[in-house]
Amino acid sequence: MPATYTTHALPGGPQLAHAHLPDSECAALSIYIPVGSRDETGDIPSGLAHFSEHMAFKGTATRSAKELTLAIESGGGQANAGTSEDHTVYEAQGEAELMPTLIETLADMVWHSVFPEHEIELERDVIGEEITMIRENPSDYINDLLAAALWPGHPIGKSISGSLESIAQITRSSLHGFAKLHHFRSDIVIATAGPMHAEEILATLLPLLPKNFTPPPTRLGYTPTFVRKITDKRPTDQLQLALAWHTPGRHAPERHALRLLSFILGESSSSRLFAELREERGLCYQVGSEICLFDETGALQITAGLDPDSRAESLETILRETADLAANGPRTGELERAKRLAIAQSKLSFESTSAHAAWAGEGLLFYNRIPSAQQARENLLNVIEDQIQSVAHQIFSQKPATAEIRA
Repeated sequence: MPATYTTHALPGGPQLAHAHLPDSECAALSIYIPVGSRDETGDIPSGLAHFSEHMAFKGTATRSAKELTLAIESGGGQANAGTSEDHTVYEAQGEAELMPTLIETLADMVWHSVFPEHEIELERDVIGEEITMIRENPSDYINDLLAAALWPGHPIGKSISGSLESIAQITRSSLHGFAKLHHFRSDIVIATAGPMHAEEILATLLPLLPKNFTPPPTRLGYTPTFVRKITDKRPTDQLQLALAWHTPGRHAPERHALRLLSFILGESSSSRLFAELREERGLCYQVGSEICLFDETGALQITAGLDPDSRAESLETILRETADLAANGPRTGELERAKRLAIAQSKLSFESTSAHAAWAGEGLLFYNRIPSAQQARENLLNVIEDQIQSVAHQIFSQKPATAEIRA
């Protein structure tokens, strides 16, 4: 689906990223707030960013929670939101004709939420159930444990949802203060995609923008220091094992080699870990790797669900493969296969209107520009074996953070 991307400065500092898709029948909208769980420092209770995201759907000065939902769904659209470590996104999609409604409704939610007291108490229970659900699902909870082991003493290492204890501290006043500080930031990014032109988007959007935006607060940075090993013991028949290493951040030149390293290691059925642990040895059902990147740092993570008796052999195999990549680089054919998989995945990811909005919005949010998809693919194609070995040596020479859930 070919797209033409443009950026537009908005009054007060925010930016609009628009993907013009002349043949699309659909429209997508995202509003990116550059705040997440890593910004919950000092006396801010963990989970406040996530709680605030939930409460944006619970009523504004003019509409109830039900009326907000019906405004979009009565027209066949959908709305959702998500909180990560470093940003929160409110998004909606539907048929192209629904775009004015999507803009008006999300603008109302983001900038005019009133946080009704009774809704706060109801949502506290809902989020409490979400936290419990994660804790009781080992394959989900292992990620929280791994973050705590990898980022000890920093908010990045805390659960995005918070804890039952921390969300109990969240009040209407703290939600109001959080929204006032972050929902009116001058570095907000709004992303749209669909067959309409940017001028049509602006005609609807501009009258709905707040009159004043404020400079963003300073973010607490992170310098990698030490890592931990965390073990959670509970009645379970399966061992959840996770390892992670610090990596350079999303702006580092090594990021392209790092992306392909993860493909070689564990992001496909032909990857080393899948082939060795599952196919050759039958040690697990699930094993994989992934990378997560922030501005100044990141992580490469490996997770596996194992028979407890296979722990030693599995861990030995994982560390042997990471050491081999650091010492010898890719084997014959591995890098070319990783490139083909990564580029195919890139192309497949653009098969929806909402994917174009995400590409444009996240590009502007993280890089202050909308990257060329073609250039991004060429960056992967230009990676050579020595770069894979170099970044593997850089990462795997460190001691990994480790998390386990076992009996």
